[in-house]
Amino acid sequence: MAILASGIVMSHYAHFNLSPVTQITVQQTFRTFAFLAESCVFAYLGMAIFSFSHSFKPAFVIWTLILCLVGRAINIFPISVIVNKFREHQIDFKKQFIMWFSGLRGAIAFSLALHLPFPNEKRRVIVSTTLVIVLFSILFFGGSTMPLMNLLQNIGVEDKSQAKGRLYEETQKTATKVTRNLMKIWKTVM
Repeated sequence: MAILASGIVMSHYAHFNLSPVTQITVQQTFRTFAFLAESCVFAYLGMAIFSFSHSFKPAFVIWTLILCLVGRAINIFPISVIVNKFREHQIDFKKQFIMWFSGLRGAIAFSLALHLPFPNEKRRVIVSTTLVIVLFSILFFGGSTMPLMNLLQNIGVEDKSQAKGRLYEETQKTATKVTRNLMKIWKTVM
């Protein structure tokens, strides 16, 4: 926890004391490390499917998944209401729903389940259930997040050309900012 808190605090100071080229280099380096770490986690999950002995209890899997979704809803929606009281840009219901829908992954839960000090049979049931929930949430929730976002984006929009125009404007603003930053970096390098 101390390393996490230190990293959050230091990122506000250290990042802006670096040159623009170094900022981009550091960002790309950390993104590469994050990608490698994520790849290792998913490789381990994939190997766990075939290397562990499993014991499935379908009712336990279904109830655990339902309770995970209910627990996530109990966290996301009330906290969003509280946070919206202090935010200028509100988190609307569509975004709250996407946070609820796409948030379950569970690689950390799987690693915690592996280290539970239960007897063999109970431990196998918990590890198998956690693995099924992780895979289901990755494949089903992860795979259907983009179609759901597209569906929710089209709900309540009378004219699709308005939504496309707004998206075009936002894209142009972002591209302009990126271009400006690249030009600054180019000038400092040259």
